[in-house]
Amino acid sequence: MAIPEVGSKAPSFKGVNQNGTEISLASYAGKKLVLYFYPKDDTPGCTAEACDLRDNYKRFQSQGYEILGVSPDTEAKHVKFIAKYELPFDLLADTDKETCEAYGVWVEKNMYGRKYMGVKRTTFIINEDGVIEEVISKVKTKEHSAQILD
Repeated sequence: MAIPEVGSKAPSFKGVNQNGTEISLASYAGKKLVLYFYPKDDTPGCTAEACDLRDNYKRFQSQGYEILGVSPDTEAKHVKFIAKYELPFDLLADTDKETCEAYGVWVEKNMYGRKYMGVKRTTFIINEDGVIEEVISKVKTKEHSAQILD
């Protein structure tokens, strides 16, 4: 799947968060959503990104945003990641990669000549009507909040 374009309806998704609670795009109806996709819990870049969003969480809330992180990690890994870094937002356990594929971020990657499938770090800003307002594909992990809010 290709990455959905700005102005298009956000692809619907359904999955479970770190607590095993089912959440979907409809769970955020009427709210602005920062939907961010990242490769793996507790790795340097993903930790920097999550902590930057955590440190600016009150700013996001004051501007009416909810935040949802998505990775292929399990609920159990998400629980540990959230506890370790005191993350105040939900993480979706996309173990079957359906949500990643729907948003076009499950892609072939290349590291040191080895090809493999993985998550392309990408953030979608979705408005209250479920329309994509912005796609950030060049994420600066330590300054991601500024990329979204400033």
